[in-house]
Amino acid sequence: MKLTGKTVLITGASSGIGRALALYAARAGAKLILSARNTAELKKLQQEAGLSDSNSLILPLDLKKYNQFSKPVATALKKFGAVDILINNGGISQRSLAHETKIGVYEEIMAVNYFGNIALTLAVLPGMRARKSGVIATISSVAGKIGTPLRTGYSASKFATNGFYDALRAENYRENIQVTIVMPGFVKTNVSRNALTAEGKKKGTSDGAIEAGIPAEECARRAWAAILSGKNEVYIAGPRERFAVILSKLWPGLLARMIRKAKVT
Repeated sequence: MKLTGKTVLITGASSGIGRALALYAARAGAKLILSARNTAELKKLQQEAGLSDSNSLILPLDLKKYNQFSKPVATALKKFGAVDILINNGGISQRSLAHETKIGVYEEIMAVNYFGNIALTLAVLPGMRARKSGVIATISSVAGKIGTPLRTGYSASKFATNGFYDALRAENYRENIQVTIVMPGFVKTNVSRNALTAEGKKKGTSDGAIEAGIPAEECARRAWAAILSGKNEVYIAGPRERFAVILSKLWPGLLARMIRKAKVT
């Protein structure tokens, strides 16, 4: 598959991995629907990517308000006719111990990372099924395969997302719809600064592990390579995270002991 002329909708496009995914797609000749809450940053991205109103659309979305997607999706479809590739990238992380965390924090994480994610997929899926063509990719996480301390809600949301898309892939195989799950490890973005604390506030500072992570641009390049080659899933992570995935399959008991002591911030 090539991106030239394809209409790509990316959530969380205002920063980090989403922004890098958008810049890559723009360079490859895609038409872009840029979505996030921060309209000002989306406009900056549109300009930096060399996009115009003819080949791009700024589509503000708050993933927490997942019951209000029908109108903005209709706007996108009216402009471009179809969404060829949907990349569900928007999300929020967590940095708090379970016994200290308010239930509202878990509700917000699930609203954004799970319900907002799948609601947008359900909004574009009928069109893809009718055309018997389309790609749906979700930016999940290694934490969606391995639960780690301080991320109980985040890991839960990613485990749920992975299960949904594995099942969706099986359901839509005969409709020629590709479903790719991208699982990054530590990537250098603002994810830690924006992560929710036990009280539901932004953490405001970055983690050492995140600062030492792979660049967002590298993550985006590898994600697009997996999407365009039709992979079901891909891990984009450093040696430590990849080793943990191997241990989870072969020696889960050993991994459990290691996770108890692991430095994950």
